[in-house]
Amino acid sequence: MTSPASPRHPGAGSLPVIAPQGEFDYGTVPWLQEQIDTAANKYGGVILDAGGITFIDSTVLTLILMTHQRTHLRIANLPARLIHVFGVYGIDHVLNLYPTVDAARTA
Repeated sequence: MTSPASPRHPGAGSLPVIAPQGEFDYGTVPWLQEQIDTAANKYGGVILDAGGITFIDSTVLTLILMTHQRTHLRIANLPARLIHVFGVYGIDHVLNLYPTVDAARTA
């Protein structure tokens, strides 16, 4: 189950933060994509606070990689189980990963 996470914009010069909660898979990726696309189109990038994500499938990995290719994506608070998934696929070396939202904001 997911919960709404409207982009939070901290101020001029900063990227908005999307903080989705719950599981994301084929059925919920359109909602997540809309949130990311809206923020990225308006601000030129987005910070994905992944701390509340409990599950992702390959459609979410595809969304993340496609977003990374077309806009400025920073991912913060990646839970250990997702760090493992990213490592298995080797995308942990490609993406902009940060331990906290504050670290992603100041990068």
